[in-house]
This record gives sequence, C-alpha cells and structure tokens, in this order.
Amino acid sequence: MTDTYTTAIKRRIPIFTIGILFLHLISCKPMINEERPYPYTTVPGDSLHTRIYTLKNGLTVYMSPYLDEPRIYTSIAVRAGSKNDPAETTGLAHYLEHMLFKGTDSIGSLDYEKEHVELEKISELYEQYRTTTDTEKRAAIYKDIDSISNVAASYTVPNEYDKILNSIGAQGTNAYTWVEQTVYVNDIPSNKLDQWLTMEAERFRNPVMRLFHTELETVYEEKNMTMDSDSRKIWENLFAGLFKKHTYGTQTTIGKAEHLKNPSIKNVINYYRTYYVPNNMALCIAGDFDPDATIKLIDQKFSVLQPKEVPHFTPAVEEAITEPSIIKVKGPESEELVIGFRFDGINSSEADYLTLADKVLFNQTAGLIDLNLNQQQKVLDAGSMLVMMKDYSTHILSGKPREGQSLEQVKEMLLAQLELLKEGKFPDWLLEAAINDLKIEQLKLYESNRGRVEAYVDAFVWGMTWPDHVSQIERLEKITKKELVDFVRNHYSSNYIAVFKEHGTPKSETKIQKPPITPLKVNRDTSSQFAEKLLALKSEKTEPLFLDYKKDIGFFDVNPSIKLHYLQNKENELFSLYYVFDIGKNNSKKIELALDYLSYLGTSKLTPKEFSQELYKIGASFSAFTSDDYVYLKLSGLEKNSAAAIRLLENLLVDARPDQEALEKLKEGTLKERTDAKLSKKKILFEAMTSYGKYGPSSPFTNILSNKELEQVTSQELLGEVHDLLQYRHRVLYYGPASSQEVLSELRSVRHYPESMKTPPVADLFRDLEQQSNLVYVVDYDMTQAEVILLTRDELYNPSILPLSTLFNEYYGGGMSSVVFQELREAKALAYSVFSVYKTPKQKDEHNYIVSYIGTQADKLPEALDGISILMNKLPKSPELFASALNGIQQKISTERLTRTEILFNYEEAVRLGHDHDIRTDIYRETARMSLADIEQFHSAHFRNQKHVMLVLGKKKDLDMTTLKKYGTVKELTLKDIFGY
Repeated sequence: MTDTYTTAIKRRIPIFTIGILFLHLISCKPMINEERPYPYTTVPGDSLHTRIYTLKNGLTVYMSPYLDEPRIYTSIAVRAGSKNDPAETTGLAHYLEHMLFKGTDSIGSLDYEKEHVELEKISELYEQYRTTTDTEKRAAIYKDIDSISNVAASYTVPNEYDKILNSIGAQGTNAYTWVEQTVYVNDIPSNKLDQWLTMEAERFRNPVMRLFHTELETVYEEKNMTMDSDSRKIWENLFAGLFKKHTYGTQTTIGKAEHLKNPSIKNVINYYRTYYVPNNMALCIAGDFDPDATIKLIDQKFSVLQPKEVPHFTPAVEEAITEPSIIKVKGPESEELVIGFRFDGINSSEADYLTLADKVLFNQTAGLIDLNLNQQQKVLDAGSMLVMMKDYSTHILSGKPREGQSLEQVKEMLLAQLELLKEGKFPDWLLEAAINDLKIEQLKLYESNRGRVEAYVDAFVWGMTWPDHVSQIERLEKITKKELVDFVRNHYSSNYIAVFKEHGTPKSETKIQKPPITPLKVNRDTSSQFAEKLLALKSEKTEPLFLDYKKDIGFFDVNPSIKLHYLQNKENELFSLYYVFDIGKNNSKKIELALDYLSYLGTSKLTPKEFSQELYKIGASFSAFTSDDYVYLKLSGLEKNSAAAIRLLENLLVDARPDQEALEKLKEGTLKERTDAKLSKKKILFEAMTSYGKYGPSSPFTNILSNKELEQVTSQELLGEVHDLLQYRHRVLYYGPASSQEVLSELRSVRHYPESMKTPPVADLFRDLEQQSNLVYVVDYDMTQAEVILLTRDELYNPSILPLSTLFNEYYGGGMSSVVFQELREAKALAYSVFSVYKTPKQKDEHNYIVSYIGTQADKLPEALDGISILMNKLPKSPELFASALNGIQQKISTERLTRTEILFNYEEAVRLGHDHDIRTDIYRETARMSLADIEQFHSAHFRNQKHVMLVLGKKKDLDMTTLKKYGTVKELTLKDIFGY
C-alpha cells in the first residue's frame, strides 16, 4: 500500500486536467443504449468511447476499450474515505484498506473453520485492550493477542492475494485512501480478466481480519514515517486551518496515534459492512477487452455482492474566513510557505473559474507566477495548484524563499500575483493558450489506460456525471476574461490560511512504541483451495512481442554527424522531440548550470518573458535534463506548431543573450539550494550517503563547482557550454505525426551544421570502491524512524546475468509477495517499506550492486538488521513462491507492449548497456528454463558472506551503536563529508 497521504495529495496536483476533452463537443447529452441485455450510457463525441453501466445490485461500471497493448488497467473505487471515519476511531478507512489485502474465508485460508475460532478470540481481546487503561493489564492482554495470532496464522497463507496476482502477471497491485475514497488498483494481462474478476469479487465478498496485529504495526510504521515528513506537517495544518468543522480538517487519513494504539476489529468490520456495498462502489477499467463479453463477466462475478442503503454524509458548514490566519510549524527541512483559499466543491460553478485562475497564475511557462517570480528569480521556487474535493475545494499558492528572504516576503509576492489577476493585468491571449494547454494535458493523460481510469474514479467519487466531466473544456471556452477577473475579485481577499513551515526542531510528537511481536510462521509452500482452482483455470496464451530496432525505428542522417531516430505517432496530434548528447556532468561541471541559466534568457529578438510567452502561445514546452553521462533537450507540443517550436528553441540555443543580473540571482539561488539539500532527508540518504558509500568522498555527486568556482563563473563561459553542445555529435529522437522526410527537412533547414564536429571534453572517471571490509556510515538527523541502505558491490555488468537476476529479484525482494517483504513486514512487522534487489547499472563497464533498504522505528533497528542479515546469508526456499515469480515474469513480458517514446528510449538504454537487441527476448526465453536451484545458486554466489557498506540515517541518541558495530566499523559522517561542501 502506498504512502497514503502524500500519494493522494500528489495525485491531486494536476486535478484540473482530469475530465477535459480535446474535441469540441456538439452535445454532451448522454445516450442510453437499451437494446442490449446490459443497458449503458455513452456521451456523444467522447474520445474514450466510455460505456457506463449500472448493474442490478447498484455496482457502477466504467469502461474504455483501448487496444494499445494486451493489458487492462483497473481500479475499484469505494466512496468511503477518512472523512467518513468515526471521530473516536480515525484512520479506520485507511486501516481497512490494508486489511483488504489479507484475504477472505477462501483466499489465504487453509482451514477457516479453525482459524475463525481464533480470530473471534482476538477480536474480543482487542475490545478488552482498548478499554483497559492499566499498563500491566494491557501488556498481558497484548501478550494473549500475540500468542493467539500465531495460532491463527498457522491456518493461513500470508499474502496469498499478492501471490496470486503476481502469478497471473499483474503489475502495480496497490491501493490508496484519501478523504472521500478508497481505491484498489491493478494492471492485469487481458487474458487473465476472468481470474482477476473472480479474485476481486471474492476479495470484497467477505474480507477476513487476519494477521491484524502485524498489519497494525505496519500502519504504526506508516504513522511514524509521517511524523518525519515536513510536507505532512504543512498539509495537515493547512487543512486544519481551512476546515474547522468539516472532517477534511478535523481528522487525518492516517489517524490519531491514540486511535491506532487502541483499535477495534469490530469497528473495522462494521465500517466494511456499512460502506463496501456495490451501490457505493465503481469498477473502472480501460484496455484490451470486449465490452459486451466483459460486462457479462462482471455481472456474473459481482452479483454476489448485495446492495444496502449507505449512510448519507452531511458536510459540516464552514464559517466564512474573513481575515488571514498564519500557522507556524517547524521541521528539519528547508523553509516553505503555502497559502490556501477555500471554495465550494468540484460540482459547483466555482470549479471552472478555479481551473482557469490556476492556469493563468501558474502553467510552468507563461503564467503570472512563472514570469514574475520564477523567471525573474524573485523567490527560489513558487507555484499554484488546485485540490478538488466533493464538498469543498482549495486553491493553494506555494513558495520557497531565497537566502535572506522571509516567508512573509514570499507571501506578499504570491498575493501580489493575485492582485495582478484581479486587475486583469495579463494578456488577452493567455486564456485561449491556457485552454489549449489543458487540451494537450488531456491528450497526454488519455494516452495511458491509467489516465483514463483515474478520470472515471474521480467522476464517480465526486458524484459528477460523465457529460459534465467531458464538457468542461466547452464550458471553459465560454468564460470571458472579464468574468474570470470578476470571479477572482469577488472570491480572493483576506480569506486565506497561510502555513509558515520554518526550519527548526518540531514540537515533539509521541512516537508509537514497539509492541512485543512473536514472528509469525510464513506458510510459503501451501496454497488455499481457492488459489489452486483459480490458477488452474486455462486462459488463451498471449505471445510476447519484442522490439526489432531496425524495423520499429527509422534511422536517418540529418547529416553525417547528426542522426535522427524516428517513430510516427498515429494516435493524436502531439509530438515529442529530443536532442540527445553523450556528454554530461562528468564531462563538464558547468553544463547543468549552463542549461539552468538558459531558462532565464531571451534572444536578440525576444526578451526572456516574450520567449516564454511565444512558446506557450503555440502550445509548446521545453525542458532540459542532465545526468552524469548525457544531456537531453526536450521539446513537445502540438505538431501543427512543431516547426515554429523548433525554430524558437534553435534560436535560443544559438542566440541566447547574456543577462548578468539573472546570472547573479542564479548563483545565489544555487547556493541556497545547496544549503537546502543538506536539510532534505531524501537527498541526504538516497543521493549523498549512497554516493559516498559507493565512491567515497570523491564521486559524481560531489563533482560540482565549488562555491568559489560558482561565484566566479561568467555568462560567457556558460553560453559557451550551450553553444558547444550543438558542435558535438548528437542524435535527435522524434515521435510525432509528421513524416520522417518532413522532420529531416525541418532539421536540415533550421541550422547550419559545421563541417566537422568538436570532440567533447574527456569525462572525469570515478571508480566505485572495492569493499575490503564491512563499514557502517552514520549520519545524525532529527527524525522518528531510522532508515538504512545496505550496499554490496558485485561483478561488472554482463547482459547474460539479466534473466537470472530478474527472476531472483521477483522471488527474493522486489515486491509484496517476495521473501524479504513477507519475512520482514508480514511476519515480523519490522517495517512499512522494505526491499532488497540485485541492481544492474545504466551504463556498461559499471558494477552491479545489491541494494537493500529498510525504514523502521529506531527501537526496532537491531531486529530489522538481524532480519536482513539472516536473509542475505540464508535463502528461504519455496517452490510455490518460485512458481509465482516465474509465472509473473512470463505473463508480464508476454503482455507488455512498448509504445510511443518507450521504444526510442528502450533503444537508448540498449546502446548504453551494449545490447544489440531487445534484452527482454533473453529474459523471457531463459527464465522459462530456470528452476529454484538456479535461484539458490545465485543467492549463494552473490549474496552470501559478501562485504557491505551500511548507511544509517537517524537520530544518533536513539540509535543502538553497539548493535551497529556488529555489522562493521562504524564511522560517523558529517553533512560536509557526504556533500563535499
């Protein structure tokens, strides 16, 4: 299950794009087809060809046939989220989400009659536990819970749901809970639709609350993880300020610690029985299927679910916000500001105006915030976004301060952009351009089955009709500039909540302490009768389809030194074009800074502001990406304007005008970003510490301009870096509707190519360190959890190892049904997130690595490290799990179809790794011949008794240093050690 709160928030950021249709609709009146046995609704002009069914038991079904690949993306949505949690047991919806992975009286059950007796005992004990205050009595009750749980576990197959899904080739099996929905996600092979529907109908029929206390401990870990999240502090405080009465703000999705400590299995079951009824659920699918045959299957499987009246949720009526309210919170990461305005819900008339206001303020190219704050570097970073919900919505402005700048100053600058919007001080064409931008985003979104299904989920959860959903663009086009300005004037004033997230020591939150848990027996080599019957079902075999680079990609010469890799887009009117250079930060410390500088410059004919506006007018966007070894310049947008977009980019590359003021601000901003990076937990562990663990103090990560060198760099040097790029051999990747000859003609006409190309600077070579002894590096950081990465360097990359390492990862530590996940999370409840994989590099001539990760409470660290260590040296053997892993790989590869730019980038990856063909061919062929003995041999050769570097990030005073010394020589590192500055 995902990190519920942050994932849901991130998913909502682009919410204004959902439901916008590219076509101009003549009519959005729904049409009901009643000639068929299963009547359904459609909307004229709907590009998704959506069918909406309502079955007899009330289950809503959304369908979008899309024959892009032989797979189907699925979501089962329940209109029940944290806003429906009882006030005395918050976090209940989220916890039930976790329990829906534990099986039923059929899935995961070896002897449910006996198990049920023990589960009833556990349920009653939890009722006693939650009403008992005496510490010793609580401990005694918990000991009984733990003991009986082990008895109950002997009758189960832990994680059988995940094993079955993995075996049939499902991908992305997960779920998320947010304020008004719980959604269960899968991506399945088309030929396994029958099995999947059988599984899901059974899953929702009668979920069993088994393995409750270990899963509860996992949720504790998730709760502790959120305590270390500054972003969580921001969001929870913002919503608490905006919603004083509504449960959006009075309770959180993860729940209160005291409620998690005192759970009630009976309450969880009652919640399930109340809300998990078919008339409160939607099954949403998009992909390769026959709608008529599929709806029959769905009805056949899901008719077992019986409808029931669902309690009506009456939203609390919030009082008007009449004056600003400032909320200050502290955390270890860098300072940040958010400003939130509250509005009516997604189905109100305000939603369309909010969509346009947000786009005019911020569209990452030519919005008021883009041009006035970000491009002029008045703040370090600023933006705007919408969080649309059913009962209320919020418009959020955010910003990060520059060095010496206060959060109050950032707030005033953000509010000043709203004032410009109120005064109508933006160009008239911006509204039309914003709507075109929304059309493009919609086209991109609907290129994937996932994007289609998420639109359905939103519509269902919001209670929005599909005609309203698809007609939004039509409504937006009717809004005039005056109407938008009037709306902003009337709705934005002092009615906001601002959260100042300051750097500092946060107010102490009591972490949830570790309860004593006896590791559960993991019945790996058994299966329920349900699983055996399901997996025995025959399905039509899908043959894999591998890439043939010479046939699937067009290779052309723009000139002898510039190659075009071409692929035609026959689906829509979007193009993507990349200039790819085989040089990177290892070749030049200045190249990344130079490309950053370019984003603040104009040409001799266009100011920086005018350049951004011209780009946005034609529906194009430009971005640059730099890595250690290569550079990408990306241009994308509408094909009809591709020639104009290419010429704008080329003019910028050859005619960028220096701007000393912009350069000085860029230097100041870069220094501030470096300071902020040393406050970021993710940066510290996953970049700085990981790089130090591989290379020592001198690494690609630390290979940057020193602060002194940065201060001395000139515009001439940086523009020289940009101009030199075009003098190096490179290639152009193109995916779009134009013919290869049209693309070649444009590329040849737009630029004068030199007769001979320059030789790039020699790359700095960084050798990863051979591990002579076990080392433990510790960095002190103010946090509740401890996070550990274990690195072991192995042999140099060899393509021949990929089939076996791929199968090994599937079996050992790459997913929820793997050995590592089952042992450390399911059986011992030692972590929320844990994995261990054999990782291959992105470039040939580099080493493979064993990478293991676990995030756990500091007081569990000894047990967690012991658990990882045992698995590294002794592989649990399970024929059942091996068969699941093997079947999963075979199914996934046979139904995977690389499309669009994936084809071009798969070839790029192959070249970098020295492959001359689609390596999936080898993986599919070779894994089919492998056995569990091969997995054992691989583990013995590559994992057992290997030297390692252990990276530990946590609060030093909470870490058991004596335990850490058992794993190697302990060395405490400073931030300067790992960042190099």
